[in-house]
Amino acid sequence: MTISILAIDEKTGRLGGAAATGSLCVGGWVLRGGAESGMSASQGTAPSTLWGEDVLARMAGGLGAAEAVAAVTGPDAGRAHRQLAALDAGGGTGAFTGAASVAHAGALEGPGVVVAGNMLSGPEVIEAALEGYRAAAAMPFPERLMGALGAAAAAGGDARGLLSAALLVVGRDMAPLTLRIDHSVNPLAALADLYMVSQSDPYHGWTRVVPVLDDPWRAPAAEDVPEVPEPIVGAEPAIRR
Repeated sequence: MTISILAIDEKTGRLGGAAATGSLCVGGWVLRGGAESGMSASQGTAPSTLWGEDVLARMAGGLGAAEAVAAVTGPDAGRAHRQLAALDAGGGTGAFTGAASVAHAGALEGPGVVVAGNMLSGPEVIEAALEGYRAAAAMPFPERLMGALGAAAAAGGDARGLLSAALLVVGRDMAPLTLRIDHSVNPLAALADLYMVSQSDPYHGWTRVVPVLDDPWRAPAAEDVPEVPEPIVGAEPAIRR
């Protein structure tokens, strides 16, 4: 299967997406995003990375997500084999599922969130992802997104299993959080493990001093720079990849 979720964090205004599939490199194929443009998930039997980039450009130019999706998908003669979901910077959503998408395929949209999938065991997989996200409102935003993938897998997913998973979170006040498990026998667990490492120091502390859109000249104070560089990741991951 391929399952993806795009959402806006109502508490912070940050945008995020997560995806998983039974093939390789879902992060590179499916997810795109920027704090000023929005998020996209382009997937399907013959996915178009061009769609993912184009819909972001159109949203950055002022179109809402639904309008941008229609503008990108409409002229493509191969659109029957593709699927696209988009989230604009204001939280608007749009989705398209081509008529030749492998069943079950479809999308669900709600306020500030859109879930899309194909090659699923049934519509309950998409419903479970959306419900899993909504039910985890008290959790940190990235964990809510990953939880939606876990709920989708638990609801049936696909008999092929999963081989890759990815997480992308962007915001004007933060360094991009872009994590990818390109191949693993247990990509959801590996992604959760990688996320936990990314939230630990020294790596997490380093992300708090690099430039961001709201502070483009941000840098560490001279007294905070160690004389001997520290490793970015200081511990072995708990999950073998």
